[in-house]
Amino acid sequence: MERTLRIGGKLWQWGRRTYIMGILNITPDSFSDGGRFITTKDALSQTKRMVEEGADVIDIGGESTRPGAGPVSHEQEVLRIIPVIKALKEQIDIPISVDTYRANTAYAALSVGADMVNDVWGLMHDPDMAKVVADFDVPICIMHNSNSAEYESLIEDIKASLGKSIEIALKSGIRNENIIVDPGIGFGKTWEQNLNIMIALDNIKNMGYPVLLGTSRKSFIGKVLGLPVEDRLEGTLATSVYGILKGIDVLRVHDVLQNKRIAIMTDRMVRDIWTE
Repeated sequence: MERTLRIGGKLWQWGRRTYIMGILNITPDSFSDGGRFITTKDALSQTKRMVEEGADVIDIGGESTRPGAGPVSHEQEVLRIIPVIKALKEQIDIPISVDTYRANTAYAALSVGADMVNDVWGLMHDPDMAKVVADFDVPICIMHNSNSAEYESLIEDIKASLGKSIEIALKSGIRNENIIVDPGIGFGKTWEQNLNIMIALDNIKNMGYPVLLGTSRKSFIGKVLGLPVEDRLEGTLATSVYGILKGIDVLRVHDVLQNKRIAIMTDRMVRDIWTE
């Protein structure tokens, strides 16, 4: 029997196809699109475009997680994202993920209709986050993160950390089927380490959970190609195809249309049960 997950009113069937998470940064300083969608009107327009292009879920963040970005207060984070979530729930039928590591921000977002949480600190930053997710009974994406790029064994250390996050989730009452894992490309890793994670994605997949891959326009692509952030689409698409070949389940991307197209094409070749 296939594993399934309900996000909002949508049923996801793991293994059937690759799902697309569109990025919506309500921030002035995100590395790729900071300041572009900071008003509710612009955010709505961008979301409608991503839905038309094939996004399955929209990931809304109110604080930049790029290296070196300064933190914002909970109040500022909520002020940025809550009006957008409310507007989207009224006008667009698509699941919404809130990209935050703060339990109080997650609570505020889920209270107005957000459908899942994407925690870049894997439930380890805020001790109350797991309970909030459990109480709302929503899916959680648990990402690996680190304050240092020093590892004894990169992949095994990442898997061990994700295992601890999963243990926190389960002990707090989060259902096992609500857990998605993310190896955290670009977070607490060198560019060479990010490439090694890509090569070992099937090892992460073997943990037994759906895997989200977030490589979109990131610096390791720029390092390999020698290109600025605005010229990293082709490099991103290469990592997306490679990730699908390694068994990942969700692509978190800025460029929905292009990633949707390569996902459909790649799925058609590698997933025997692909039917759409």
